[in-house]
Amino acid sequence: MIKGALQRPITILVIVAGLFFFGINATRSIKIDIFPDLNLPVIYVSHPYGGFTPNQMEAYFAKSYVNLLLFVSGVKSIETKNIQGLTLIKVTFYEGTNMAQAAAEVTAYTNRAQAGFPQGSQPPFIMRFDASTLPVGQLVLSSPTRSNNELLDFALVYIRSAFTSVPGLVAPAPFGGNQRTIVIKADPELLRQHNLTPDQLVVALRDNNQNTPAGNVRIGDYNYLTPTNTTIKNVSDFGNIPLYKNGVQTVFLHDVATVEDGADITSGYALINGKRSVYLPITKSSSASTWEVVQGLKKAIPRFQGLVPQDVKLSFVFDQSIYVINAVKSLAEEGAIGAVLTGLMVLLFLGDRRGALIVILTIPTCVISSVFFLYLFHQTINIITLSGLSLAIGILVDESTVTIENIHQHFDMGKPKALAIWDACKEIAFPKLLILFCILAVFAPAFTMTGIPGALFLPLSLAIGFAMIISYLLAQTFVPIMANWIMINKHEKKDYAMDDDADEAKLKEEAVKHATEHKAGEKETGFDKFRVWFLGVIDAMMKARKLIVTVYLVVAFGLAFLLFAIIGRDVLPKVNSGTFQVRLRGADGTRLERTETTTLKALHLLEGLVGKQNIAITSSIVGTHPSSFSTNPIYMFMAGPQEAVMQVQLAEGYKVNLDDLKERFRDTMKKELPDVKLSFEPIELTDKILSQGSPTPIEVAFTGKNKIADVGYAQKMVKILDSINYLRDVQIGQAYKYPAINIDIDRTRAAELGVSINDISRTLTASTSSSRLTEKNVWIDQKAGLSYQVQVEVPEYQMASLNDIREIPVLANQPRPVLSDVASIKMDTTYGENDDIGAVPTMSVTANINKKDLGTATNDVQKAIKRLGKLPHGLTVELRGMSQTLTDTLDSLQTGLLVAILVIYLMLAANFQSFKVSLVVLSTVPAVLFGSLFLVKITGATLNLQSYMGMIMSVGVSISNAVLLITNAEELRKHNGDALRAAREAVAIRVRPILMTSLAMIVGMIPMASGLGEGGDQTSPLGRAVIGGLLASTFAALFILPLVFAWVQGNSTTQSVSLDPEDKESKFYVPLHHEHQTK
Repeated sequence: MIKGALQRPITILVIVAGLFFFGINATRSIKIDIFPDLNLPVIYVSHPYGGFTPNQMEAYFAKSYVNLLLFVSGVKSIETKNIQGLTLIKVTFYEGTNMAQAAAEVTAYTNRAQAGFPQGSQPPFIMRFDASTLPVGQLVLSSPTRSNNELLDFALVYIRSAFTSVPGLVAPAPFGGNQRTIVIKADPELLRQHNLTPDQLVVALRDNNQNTPAGNVRIGDYNYLTPTNTTIKNVSDFGNIPLYKNGVQTVFLHDVATVEDGADITSGYALINGKRSVYLPITKSSSASTWEVVQGLKKAIPRFQGLVPQDVKLSFVFDQSIYVINAVKSLAEEGAIGAVLTGLMVLLFLGDRRGALIVILTIPTCVISSVFFLYLFHQTINIITLSGLSLAIGILVDESTVTIENIHQHFDMGKPKALAIWDACKEIAFPKLLILFCILAVFAPAFTMTGIPGALFLPLSLAIGFAMIISYLLAQTFVPIMANWIMINKHEKKDYAMDDDADEAKLKEEAVKHATEHKAGEKETGFDKFRVWFLGVIDAMMKARKLIVTVYLVVAFGLAFLLFAIIGRDVLPKVNSGTFQVRLRGADGTRLERTETTTLKALHLLEGLVGKQNIAITSSIVGTHPSSFSTNPIYMFMAGPQEAVMQVQLAEGYKVNLDDLKERFRDTMKKELPDVKLSFEPIELTDKILSQGSPTPIEVAFTGKNKIADVGYAQKMVKILDSINYLRDVQIGQAYKYPAINIDIDRTRAAELGVSINDISRTLTASTSSSRLTEKNVWIDQKAGLSYQVQVEVPEYQMASLNDIREIPVLANQPRPVLSDVASIKMDTTYGENDDIGAVPTMSVTANINKKDLGTATNDVQKAIKRLGKLPHGLTVELRGMSQTLTDTLDSLQTGLLVAILVIYLMLAANFQSFKVSLVVLSTVPAVLFGSLFLVKITGATLNLQSYMGMIMSVGVSISNAVLLITNAEELRKHNGDALRAAREAVAIRVRPILMTSLAMIVGMIPMASGLGEGGDQTSPLGRAVIGGLLASTFAALFILPLVFAWVQGNSTTQSVSLDPEDKESKFYVPLHHEHQTK
């Protein structure tokens, strides 16, 4: 490869230029996303059915779905949530399931399930859930003059339909409004005066507002349509519908009711900065780039603004794409700083500006080329691949720097420039190839990982792998070409001549002697002085090498194990992003209006804590989603009118520790609103995805057929978790004491009075809910060409007591009986949410963590679960959510690291033909583990995916340094037969390149480790792990590795282990027969 590159330098430059060109194009074409394609095997089924209780939704819908969905191939688990008017089903599949086929099967079986559903049930909404499903922002519609219902109409009719003009943008239903509806509000008192029931209004509405198809009449030469006015044209005309009493027209609808062009019964609100508004969650298709979709939307907003009245303002908030853009900026900054600092290292050690330039040129070439190959392999630029590229920058330094330094060593031998470059590159070509394989082996286990760990680790490994391979190829081709063209050899001897290998060996001996001894009269550089001191230390340590090595191994392993046991663990680093989400929960069944008041009070308290000027925007959802928007609960599940979710984005210039702010907010809420529970939930996409649907990092699920036992043990768990001082917001996730008014109909009494169950049911529904649940009726807005629901209901404020319910008339044209004549009515409690795993009820206890790592919390919660003692038969308990993700991720990484070290050991053994030498090379690994863990621990970081990657990379770099040193040492030992002398001479030769590469990488990682740049919180643990590992491994490589080699190889033979009788270096060598005859 080297020879070919030197023979055809223009070809290599063309290839490098081509890589650079296609790499630049790839950076413009590659998708920019927040996460790699996780391909989460999850499908949601959302089925609304207005008015049904959680028990009814569970019995009629959830259980039927579960029974049929079990026929779908690859189902791992089925979880259901049932609240009033909604069943939400989460179907999880095993890894590797064909999700396209699974989605088709789910659709087929849900269609089959509908045969047994109540009359009027609509088909469910089925949606594949993935990282791309989650919203990446909100498009808010606000107006000082318009009502929420008008804003919702604008969002549905105009804005949502325009989303198709932005490639990749998906159009979900809006949040915060209720669909426009023609509402007929019946007055109970006026109904009683005229002996009418609410259902009579429903029947009259049905009879007087019908959707009749137009016929055709053929008269003469023409075909005439025959439209009729069976559908009422104007909203005001609904009041003129005649009502009949005893067969005689006596009253009109406007005599007993008012007609409004309003909205469906309000189930919830969206509040933007405390004011009722409407917003559209911004989601993208799975194949689209988050960055491109967001940028396309921002460009389209001025055009969308023209679709709505001037007093309606559109704004895009809670932009999640900024995380990946911050990471891109950080990579560019860290890459530039790393390249410059690396160049300065070359200048410092070699005084060669031209060599430094070559090193600097290779870094952007490798990174940009890596992006090109990521593009070819259908990867994206995301926070994971960017972490890989950031990490790769450090190791890229090693390849070119070692090559440049070795060229300088051959310059010092007095060789001509071209020959020195050729010999230098050839000398380290195979060791560098071995190093490349070792580093790639560290990341090879990514290809065997599954689930979220595999989805995260594989793109990172590919990013590093591509960068490493390209770096190696450039070091063997581009670097020697550039060195020939621009480097200057100041030590070339004009009368240089070399006739055979003996002369080459003599030059190497002189180089070794020059490295280990200083000639009198020669100018002594600062590095020469350091090397003399360093060799003096090595000579002193050699005398006690066995003791020093033993102490080193015991201490390094011991401290590494100790740190590993006590260090905190998380899936990803905590990010102080300036945004947070909190769920407020009042007493079960709290009215929507009260919850809204509580939410506004909480916003006011927050403003008091941080200052109104320091809050950029707040977005809140109060109450539940309308049944007409069945996808909304998938994005944000709301269990009832007692719940509200606040999303807060702090001002950009306001710096505060979010954990401290959350704690202060908890204290303030407890003091001012003691009856309100709160729970902080993940708002960043990273946390939402990794939590796998759990609302908090800690979720303990109790599953058993006896729901009373489930609740009882959940209550016990709340008490136990409350005793753990760093857990916050401990509460049961489901409403189990929801207030209810039980209406127990006496069928015998009803029959005696001539009242049917249907009469009672229809009248009761219209009085306490809406006729839309029993009788669909539609009106057409002739101007807009749109259809809207028409419904009869009794205003909520006129159905405000038990007596109002008792006095509901149930028989047409009769003052009696009323509801209390045929039914008993009493207060009670029931379950406000029925959650199941499969067909078995479950209750969950959720908790947040304050200033503690997830790993410690997981261990303590597992101990708390054991304190419950033996559980009753059929009751199981499971720790879910991010805790499970953490366990799976770290287990995969630990197994992968052990496998990688084993593979490297076997690879080294194959190269050196010695298992003992392989162990010598790996003797620096304990120092790496200790150094990485130590620096991560003392800087307050945790062991997470980022710091683990840093530690793994440090292992690779330490093995790289060790391979170069031990390769030299083994060659020298075989030449002179003395392991101690060989170790001393090898470390004298390799001390400069080891220090150069290690210091260059350490200095290059300082910007990342500082965490001061944009998005620095995400990658700082990675940089710290690399720096800690390299500091420790550099010490071990220079001071310990020579001692280990001298000890292990002290009595080893110089003969080859070859068994080939024709191999002259083998002890089994037998001269050939013809050789004997010749002699």
